[in-house]
Amino acid sequence: MPLTVAIQMDPIEKIDIDADSTFALALEAQQRGHELWHYLPQDLTFSAGSVFARARPLEVKRQRGDHFRLGEEEVLDLGSLDMVLMRQDPPFDMAYITATHILQHIHPKTFVVNDPVEVRNAPEKLFVTQFPDLMPPTLITSDRAAIRAFREEHEDIILKPLFGNGGAGVFHVDPDDDNLNALLEMFTQFYREPIVVQRYLPEVRDGDKRIILIDGRAAGVVKRVPKAGEARANLHAGARAEKATLSARDREICETIGPELSKRGLLFVGIDVIGDYLTEINVTSPTGIQEIGRFDEVSLEAQLWDAFETRRRTDVA
Repeated sequence: MPLTVAIQMDPIEKIDIDADSTFALALEAQQRGHELWHYLPQDLTFSAGSVFARARPLEVKRQRGDHFRLGEEEVLDLGSLDMVLMRQDPPFDMAYITATHILQHIHPKTFVVNDPVEVRNAPEKLFVTQFPDLMPPTLITSDRAAIRAFREEHEDIILKPLFGNGGAGVFHVDPDDDNLNALLEMFTQFYREPIVVQRYLPEVRDGDKRIILIDGRAAGVVKRVPKAGEARANLHAGARAEKATLSARDREICETIGPELSKRGLLFVGIDVIGDYLTEINVTSPTGIQEIGRFDEVSLEAQLWDAFETRRRTDVA
């Protein structure tokens, strides 16, 4: 049965259609006959118990430079729709959190993916701490003395902002680096939140793995190899994508966290694995399905829509 689906995302004119996961999801939805609408997070309104958005009808096609058409703007009652895809990119700031609170009013009658309450409760670098046996030695703190002691113990460390994304603000501090104090001053200046400090994993030089889980099931994996002289394996930071396979450890990690993801209504999740360690659980706007699709000749977007439609029928009923 065709569904009416609103996509809450960033400006569609700016996306890379060869890499953007939301574009692939929109294209698959359109092929299934679903009616699509597009709106920006700032177009949300809560009024008298209802949730509205200034939205425009959306059509997409895989043609560079001419990949979308938007119709006339209308004020939509999101509570009257079948689904909302919450797909705007982080940062996971108060604007992002506010959007989850607003969308909470319509879910699950209007089925929101991912569940907005669980998105709010699962920031990437904090949710992973629910699985301490899977993660590398990690410190989350604003206490400079604790950070210095952690460095003395592990020597080679990574510093990153708690709510950052795309590899922004990530620093490798090796044992001979005398910039730690300056970096801590910078973090204090730009961020109010605690800092994430982790033991440096040298395996990252060979790349990390982005694994996509669909309703708690490992569905695909891609390797992201950082460019020379770079410690960040994010594609946004210039890393290159390579074909990969799931190791026994990867499967163990997925089987450990998968049931919890499914229970929470986190149907589309991307996790980051370096060596034997889980480093992040991305639930806001995961990417990687197009890269995996090209390497493995699979359609993760079709598998995702199968999962969305199945869970919607179950939860709404």
